[in-house]
Amino acid sequence: MADSTTSAEPRAAHPADRPVYVIGAGPGGLAVAHALRARGLRAVVLERTEHVGASWRRHYDRLRLHTTRRLSALPGLPMPRRFGRWVARDDVVRYLETYAEHHQLEIVTGVEVFRVERAPDGAGWLLHASGGRELTGAAVVVATGHNHTPRLPDWPGRDTYTGEVRHAAEYRNAAPYAGRDVLVVGVGNTGAEIAVDLVEGGAARVRLSVRTAPHIVRRSTAGWPAQYSGVLVRRLPARLVDRLARPLARISTPDLSARGLPRPDTGLLTRVAEGAVPVQDVGLIDAVRGGRVEIVAAVDGFEDGKVVLADGTRVAPDAVVAATGYLRGLEGLVGHLGVLDARGRPVVRGARSPENAPGLYFTGFTNPVSGMLRELAIDAVRIARAVAREEAGRVSRLPG
Repeated sequence: MADSTTSAEPRAAHPADRPVYVIGAGPGGLAVAHALRARGLRAVVLERTEHVGASWRRHYDRLRLHTTRRLSALPGLPMPRRFGRWVARDDVVRYLETYAEHHQLEIVTGVEVFRVERAPDGAGWLLHASGGRELTGAAVVVATGHNHTPRLPDWPGRDTYTGEVRHAAEYRNAAPYAGRDVLVVGVGNTGAEIAVDLVEGGAARVRLSVRTAPHIVRRSTAGWPAQYSGVLVRRLPARLVDRLARPLARISTPDLSARGLPRPDTGLLTRVAEGAVPVQDVGLIDAVRGGRVEIVAAVDGFEDGKVVLADGTRVAPDAVVAATGYLRGLEGLVGHLGVLDARGRPVVRGARSPENAPGLYFTGFTNPVSGMLRELAIDAVRIARAVAREEAGRVSRLPG
């Protein structure tokens, strides 16, 4: 990896000798950097932490990809077969480290970019970074990731609640919760898997707080991964997929309405478009059916040392784990450029730049049913092609 005191500086001030700066050394950033290098263009990856794959390193211990090994590899390097079909968190980290070394990517760690704005000469972008750095690039790819900043809702009474409340980003394993009563808030993939982990890890009682019942799918049915179906329906009309998914759900997953998890009224792909991916079952169905995970209403707030639920129930768990998602954290970085929507998401992603910000690209800010890593790999190649087409005259080229 490159030294942070030298490689983060542009080699020359001439507009025709500026690198492409890639912000973030997660899978999206690494894939784009390789795709650019494959076209002979210099790409410098800026990472605020000291390691590649920072978000993967802080995920809970039992995490495995819900996408297959073959469809989760980045361009130019397959994942080793020894990782198995469903790759473990630690193996994902090992793969990202190997990927960076294998492709000899230029990565500068310990550099955080705070703001991106147009370069004074109008040819490229100026990045304001930690240590007083001002870096000028021909183009910028923002790959800071879907899970940038943990989101903990500002529930009424939370500031005076003295019980233990932690975001799921701080959860590693069930050991600290053995023999305890735990309330998990949020029934996305993270909340569902943490609830199962707590049950298997010896928690005395596990309740799962649900505001909107999710679609639940089997990770694999008769050897056919759910991801394969996601790839097949990715471009089909949402209404058609919604209709097809209903009878399949009735066949593959039991009705959990009596346990507090009714089948959703909104169709599967429609929910994905709204930002809610299906929950892939890694034990939740059996845990709910067996009463080991109790479904309760959404959290409304905290009062008198208890958690107040939406149905008026008050519970007093020993600990609360909030699997309440993440913020993209892009407002300070690019919010002033008019490139974000009302929810703080990029208005365009992949190979397209915003009309008012040519040369600025975003990757990794969706969670598609076809698999995020698969889409990141596709995005990387397309972004590199777009940069080569639109910015090639200004990007510094690699020797040889």
